[in-house]
Order: sequence, then C-alpha cells, then structure tokens
Amino acid sequence: MSSAWHHIHGFERLSLCDWPGRSSCVIFLGGCNMRCPTCHNWQLAWEAEKLPVLARKDIEAYLNARRTWLDGIVITGGEATRVSGLAALAADLKAYGLPLKIDSNGLCPDVLESLLREGLADAFSIDVKGPWRLYPRLSGGTTSPEEAQTSLERVFTLAREFPEAFMFRMTRVPILADADVAEARTYLPKGFTLKIQDFVPPRRAQHAEADSQTRRASGNVVDRPHSGSHSQGAEGQRHQGPTAL
Repeated sequence: MSSAWHHIHGFERLSLCDWPGRSSCVIFLGGCNMRCPTCHNWQLAWEAEKLPVLARKDIEAYLNARRTWLDGIVITGGEATRVSGLAALAADLKAYGLPLKIDSNGLCPDVLESLLREGLADAFSIDVKGPWRLYPRLSGGTTSPEEAQTSLERVFTLAREFPEAFMFRMTRVPILADADVAEARTYLPKGFTLKIQDFVPPRRAQHAEADSQTRRASGNVVDRPHSGSHSQGAEGQRHQGPTAL
C-alpha cells in the first residue's frame, strides 16, 4: 500500500472550485512544511495526527462508482509534496483515467518536477505567498527569503517548459501592501497571471481563511495561465476544512 494513503484525512466527493473548469473530487493530505499564521486548514497542516485516516477502500469505491461523473482529481493539504509515497499515490489515482492536479506551496520543486516528467500529475496550483523578503513572516518563521526564491524560481523554470501545467495564486493577507503584491507579480514568467484572493480575518485566534465564502479556498487554485483564454476560478471556502467519506 502506498504510504501516502495513510495520510489522507479528508475527502470531498465533488468540488466545482478546486480546479477551474472541472468537476473534481479532492483528497486532503495532512502535514505541512510551513506554519503560516493565516492558514485556513491549520489542524490538517499542523495537527494531522489528531485526525482520523480515511479508508483507502472507501475512496477507491467512490472513484470506481463515480469517475465517469468527474473531470479530475485534486490532491491538496496541508502540503502534499512533503508526504512520503506521493508518487505512488498519484500513480494509483491516475489508474482511474482522470487528470490529476496537485496544490503546493512550491518549496519542494524536485517532487513537482518528478511527478510532471513521469506523467503522474497533469497540473499544479502554486501558492506564491508574497515577496521573498516577507517569507519569514508569511510562513511563520519556517522559510527564509533565500529558500523561497530558490524553490519558486525552479518552479517558474518548469512553468516555462510546461506552461499549461501551472497556475499561480496569492492570498492578500494583512501584511501585504499593494507594492508587495506588485513585486510578487514580477516574479512570474511572462504570460502567467497571479490570481489574488481576498483574506478574511480568523474567527478564532489560530484559524484564518482566504475568502468570504462558506467553503474553504481550494489549496492553490488560480486563473488558467499563459494562453489567451483564462478561466476564472471562483474559489470558495470550506469553512471547517475537509469532510470524511
């Protein structure tokens, strides 16, 4: 069994916002390599061990029964790229004949590149937190400006090579000024857009959300990049994070 199956703590049967233009199911993996103060899935990211693990057989039963109704599968988190066995999980899911998208903060570019070149993922939604210099604050002290720049610039290089596979977004958290957003936009390769998502203050001290809807904002969902036609992703909020089967 792929070890990543043991890290699935949530499953959404049908989402119309996690992959713009597609009807997808969403798999939530626990754990994260950042401690963002504005995280909307803080328990999944930081306290995943307190959440139940969903049964592989239940997810596979759903996919077997409903895959003809779906246009894709999304893996989100947490941070999916830090989970051991992600490639094997992706291979298992690709066997259902559906496109696969992975949401990521972009700090593990080796994982993204491997998945892409091995044909185990079709698309990535990448979260650009802000200017490099602000990453220590934006990440809760886990990520230096140098690490953020080195990692994301490798992702941008991949995006130039595979333009249809990458989308980028940013949540406009309170510490970001207009100039910060404008600066971060300049990082993206030519032809890509940065989807800006509104921030909503936390309802309690440790829980922040990324827009005003009642559904959680999809991990890193953004506008379709690069080409002339850009799909507008109406990201929503899953208020209390993922639900069990």
